[in-house]
Amino acid sequence: MAKITAAEVNNLRKITGAGMMDCKKALQESEGDVEKAIEILRKKGQKVASKRADKAANEGIVLAKTNDGKTFAAMVMVNCETDFVAKNDDFVQFVHEITNAAIEKTPASLDELKGLDLNGRTIEENVMDQIGKIGEKIELNGYDFIKAEATYAYNHMGNKLGAIVGFNKAGYDQVGKEIAMQIAAMNPVGIDKDDVAPEIIEKEIEIGKEQARQEGKPEALLEKIATGKLNKFFKESTLLNQEFIREGKKSVKQYLEGVDKDLKIVKISRFILGD
Repeated sequence: MAKITAAEVNNLRKITGAGMMDCKKALQESEGDVEKAIEILRKKGQKVASKRADKAANEGIVLAKTNDGKTFAAMVMVNCETDFVAKNDDFVQFVHEITNAAIEKTPASLDELKGLDLNGRTIEENVMDQIGKIGEKIELNGYDFIKAEATYAYNHMGNKLGAIVGFNKAGYDQVGKEIAMQIAAMNPVGIDKDDVAPEIIEKEIEIGKEQARQEGKPEALLEKIATGKLNKFFKESTLLNQEFIREGKKSVKQYLEGVDKDLKIVKISRFILGD
């Protein structure tokens, strides 16, 4: 067996981020060949991923950012098994690197994001490397983006919840921050009622009918009662119609109109761990 020095082990650790003992064992197995040792460590990541495939990865980080010009916002969610790993500085830095790559390259999908180059390897391969390094199941599970005249991002304390929003006009930074916080706090299903997916509307109508039926209302009135409940749902669950959390006496729409009648929200997105 080749004699491995502490300097060689430390060098491999700097390259891969793997633990000291893992680096030493990989160098011993590769007879001191660094490239082979790196490959051994990467294969280890694949083995760990296979062994932990059935594990739940419900912890992790949600991170939202915009580019310097605020014309592009990206949000990613990377899951792991434990909160201990989610708070690890190396893991946090890794999620920042993924998000920065998204900001720089503006991928159009999660799969495209996974295929981006990061330090000479794809992001998906980097995730596998992290699995080998950390020993937990790690998954890049979420990605969304907004391109607009102005975009804003909000990260809730602890990086478990994030939101991004796009506007048709720039120059309203404080408004953008407040609306991003509103999205994070109130979880709207759409910007306005016309943006709500038909299947959500159908589901709400059926729920309204069943509730009225359980209350003993006449069958002939169920549709009307359900429609009334649907309007309440729109008021509570669509962004423009929600009560503005900073000024409870007005809706988000009224707040925006008071700032600039031509200011429009063009897209919103929200991620939360556990969804």
